[in-house]
Amino acid sequence: MLVIGLTGNIGSGKSTVAQLLSERGATIIDADVLARRAVEFGTPAYDKIVKRWGTSIIGPDRQLERSALRRTVFSDPKQLEELNEIVHPEVESLRQRLLDDARQRGDRVVVCDIPLLFEKHMAPRFDRIILVDAPRPLRLERLVRDRALRETEAMDMIAAQMPAELKRAGADFILENADTLNSLEQQVADVWTQLVQEADAGMAISI
Repeated sequence: MLVIGLTGNIGSGKSTVAQLLSERGATIIDADVLARRAVEFGTPAYDKIVKRWGTSIIGPDRQLERSALRRTVFSDPKQLEELNEIVHPEVESLRQRLLDDARQRGDRVVVCDIPLLFEKHMAPRFDRIILVDAPRPLRLERLVRDRALRETEAMDMIAAQMPAELKRAGADFILENADTLNSLEQQVADVWTQLVQEADAGMAISI
């Protein structure tokens, strides 16, 4: 089984790439989905977050108001790190469980969608790394337009991540997402062909 790390700074189009890879047969393990599961009502992470930041971040359904929590922590690196230290171990546990399941099923290519892959020094865990990138002004525009964020909030979120320029050297594949969807699809198709060839070669060797 080939295990791929997919990353890209916020607004780069990483989720679109994950969807395109899924359509081609990849198993997707999405860190954002796992992060939501990790902080659901009744989980240890939920209790720790409420104890730290108070009940003002709890919604009517008793779940966390993620937007309220985000506004609180993204403008303060220290608080953001505190939150990450609570959530990330839980996310990692869930990810490992899903990887084990995929391995038992005999899945061919598993893609772990992880926004903070480089920030958390996780690169050595993966067979190959795909970085999705786009110019910073374009990413800011997408966040404001597509996610209805205030520009200051979007800028805080961009600033909280390692600059993409520093990540490019650590990636095996770089997908440039500043053009059309067709252009991105073609890049994904080319990368997918290489990944499948590698996965098949590895399976043949193991047999």
